[in-house]
Amino acid sequence: MQIHELKIKNKSKNKKRVGRGGKRGTYSGRGVKGQNARSGSSPRPELRDIIKKYPKKRGYRFKSFKDKPQVINLEDLEKYFKAKEEVTPRTLVEKGLINKEKGRVPIIKILGNGKLTKNLAIKNCLMSKNAKKKLKLNK
Repeated sequence: MQIHELKIKNKSKNKKRVGRGGKRGTYSGRGVKGQNARSGSSPRPELRDIIKKYPKKRGYRFKSFKDKPQVINLEDLEKYFKAKEEVTPRTLVEKGLINKEKGRVPIIKILGNGKLTKNLAIKNCLMSKNAKKKLKLNK
C-alpha cells in the first residue's frame, strides 16, 4: 500500500451554508416568509422606544442655552486703555480685543491676571473674584 492509495475511514460531511441568499438554500433560522423573515427586521421592545422619547437633561446631547462669556485679563486693559477711559463690551470690540459672536457683541468676563494701575470705568462686564479684589486695591 502506498500513500496515494490511503482512504479516510469516516468521510467528513460538507456543512450546509445557511442563509447566504441566492440559490444556496434554507432560511437561516428565520422560518418561512413574513415580516420577521425579512432582512432588517428586529422588533424593538416598546419600553425602549418610550425611554428614547424622553429628552435628555444633560449628557452628550445637551447644549447649554447660555452663551459662554469671552474672557479678557486686567493686563490687557492696562495695555490698551488710557486712564479714566470707559471699558464696555462695545469698546473692547472696537479696539479689536474681542470678536463679535454671530454678529452680536458678546458677554465679557474680566479675569484678574496682571496688574491694573489706571483708574478705569468698567461697565456691563462680569468679573472674577480676583479681578474685583485687584480693582478695589487700585481705588
